[in-house]
Amino acid sequence: MRALITNDDGIDSPGLLALARAAADAGLEVVIAAPAHEHSGASASIIATQGASVTAAGGKGTVRSERRSLPGFETAYAVHAAPALITLLALHGSFGGTPDVVLSGINRGANVGGAIMHSGTVGAALTAAQGGVRALAVSLDVGLVESSAEHWETAAVLARQALARLLGAPAGTVLNLNVPNVADAAGLELVEAPLAPFGIVQTTMTEIAGDDVRLSIREHRAEEAPGSDMERLAAGHATIPAVKTIAQRTG
Repeated sequence: MRALITNDDGIDSPGLLALARAAADAGLEVVIAAPAHEHSGASASIIATQGASVTAAGGKGTVRSERRSLPGFETAYAVHAAPALITLLALHGSFGGTPDVVLSGINRGANVGGAIMHSGTVGAALTAAQGGVRALAVSLDVGLVESSAEHWETAAVLARQALARLLGAPAGTVLNLNVPNVADAAGLELVEAPLAPFGIVQTTMTEIAGDDVRLSIREHRAEEAPGSDMERLAAGHATIPAVKTIAQRTG
């Protein structure tokens, strides 16, 4: 099976490489195509970038990409586009054949609750589902403050377990895996839990001054959503809710 590996943190992310290695170890044919620059928070936006400027997809009819080599992978594509557009391009065979599965991540930071709608990592997976392709979004819960110890291999081990579950699911299924940032994957199990009604942080409007609006960030506590994916992740479990399943079209 052919797997597209993408993300929203960019082509140089260590999480991308860890996920690609996990897919290769699982026996998949790996194609890496990821944003040339970070696109965190891009959701399922379909945009192409040309240097510092941004144009709507199709504005010039072209999306620029560059061939790269990554450790263990002779060819990868650094694409000047958001991850959802990269996925869409892959579904049209832009990187040497259409993928059977899309793996997005490993994201630096959790993607839980209703806030996943803003995630470029999840947006790529949802775009795959729209094309009837199974997809897995993977994130490592490194916390809001960047950690010096980011355990990508732990997330990669759990991603392989989730991949086995994904391949047995209906076409168009999206799984959203979040993994605690711990050194050892032993003892971690995939726990299904509903999405929290909110994300770890929430943006609120605090002040209107003329034409300007001042925003603030509120951090939610896991105990505010008992039994949810956010609460289960905070308790040290690897969470894997099914985000979306699109019935395979026939006829």
